[in-house]
Amino acid sequence: MKVQDKSSTDAKATNSDLEKQEQDPPCPPCAETAQARLSAFSALGFINRFLALWIFLAMLVGILLGNFVDDVEPALQKGKFVNVSVPIAIGLLVMMYPILCKVQYEKLHVVFKSREIWVQMGFSIIINWIVAPLVMAWADCSQLGLAWAFLPDKQGLREGLILVGIARCIAMVLIWNNLAGGNGDYCAILVAINSLLQIVLFAPISLLFIRVFNPHSHSAIDISYSTVATSVGVFLGIPLGAAILTRLVLLRLLGPDRYKSYFLRFAAPWSLIGLLFTILVLFASQGKQVVDQIVSVVRVAAPLIVYFALIFFLTLLVARRMGFRYGYAVTQSFTAASNNFELAIAVAVAAYGPQSDQALAATVGPLIEVPVLLGLVYGVKWFAKRRNWKE
Repeated sequence: MKVQDKSSTDAKATNSDLEKQEQDPPCPPCAETAQARLSAFSALGFINRFLALWIFLAMLVGILLGNFVDDVEPALQKGKFVNVSVPIAIGLLVMMYPILCKVQYEKLHVVFKSREIWVQMGFSIIINWIVAPLVMAWADCSQLGLAWAFLPDKQGLREGLILVGIARCIAMVLIWNNLAGGNGDYCAILVAINSLLQIVLFAPISLLFIRVFNPHSHSAIDISYSTVATSVGVFLGIPLGAAILTRLVLLRLLGPDRYKSYFLRFAAPWSLIGLLFTILVLFASQGKQVVDQIVSVVRVAAPLIVYFALIFFLTLLVARRMGFRYGYAVTQSFTAASNNFELAIAVAVAAYGPQSDQALAATVGPLIEVPVLLGLVYGVKWFAKRRNWKE
């Protein structure tokens, strides 16, 4: 009897597993991920594990250089590329390229055969391109946006925050999602989609909120559609196009295994190097301004903290209520909550100048985002474990 019962139980378990495989769509093959879902943090290397520390140190070194080294600021501003200093431009391009090389563009057609992916994509577009920008930037008569609520008297800082709120994250979100055990393949899909959407949507949406929904603006002439569109096209379009071309060519020459084990292993650290270099140069260029305007930095930090937490938990709550699995819900939440501060910085510097309040507000973005999003990683993993929320 015991043997029969055990056999019957095993048969039921096997049938249940087969039914589950038939019901659940396969994970979309759009990015290489190797870490286990809920043990990603321990699997990270030493550099990525202390990412917040490296960014803070880069900021600190930049501020010290800007305040105690003579002529460092003018030296860093020599030479312009699309109205951005050459060192910053190089850092931005180097930072974007390796991340985008990980996306499996050649298999996107397989992904879009899944109905669940279309539902997830629709939800993500609504949250990222309608809800999140409105939460940060909506003004009208009520001025409900966080940028207006916290900075009604600081137009320049407010406009910098609006640029941050509109820029959808395409790089750092892969790190947060990996740490929290989200769906890495689906996250890579959103990176590719948001990269393409930002090329098309960032310029008109930013102009809409800064010029049309900004009734008290006195510097609307400083920002134009051509300036924003050019910055987006250069600092996002160039690395995206280069990444697609690199992947398609090298996959043919090297094959998938060698592409991953050789090329991606070599290219991956350059993303972090580009990020730290860009932050160091930005803070070196604005070191005196950051120290002189420490109150402004604190005022910018407050709405950013509220924004990251509010958007994250709002998205997570709605996704859970809609019955999304843990991996998808976490990916949606981190994609919505994190922002492409690299692009916001590039546009702010190109449109307003490196010494502007807009550039200062955009530069404060990574200082606040890194510790807040890292805290949300621990928070969502604790919540999932407590509620037994599994994939």
